[in-house]
Amino acid sequence: MTARGHRAVEHTADVRIEAWGPTREDCLVEAVSGLVATFAVTADATPADTITTHLDATDDDDLLAAVLDEVIYLLDTRSVVPCGAELTAGPGGVELRLQVAPVREVEVVGAVPKAVTLNDLRCEPRDEGWWCAATVDV
Repeated sequence: MTARGHRAVEHTADVRIEAWGPTREDCLVEAVSGLVATFAVTADATPADTITTHLDATDDDDLLAAVLDEVIYLLDTRSVVPCGAELTAGPGGVELRLQVAPVREVEVVGAVPKAVTLNDLRCEPRDEGWWCAATVDV
């Protein structure tokens, strides 16, 4: 396994992503990239804005869901797609910064995500760093 990365995993009728990184924050940033890669190619897009959101979560699994839900929310309400992400832990939660581009500037290559399912949602430390997995309804 590389130090950080993500991949899509076959799943019936939905999209399942796995991500990993040396820290929880790196892992969650990879989860954002993994989710975006399931439906869009952002390589040629130029970020038009940075959106910063404070997220509170009671545990790491909830934080994974909150981060991915924010990506889906912004796609649905503002028609933007993350081209980059940063996550900083702080007291009472995390700060999520997403560099976003309008949907019209990315290549849509898959089904648009609708919601993160809570079934089999995982975000946990492992010997080699952090690992997370989520299933997303499309």
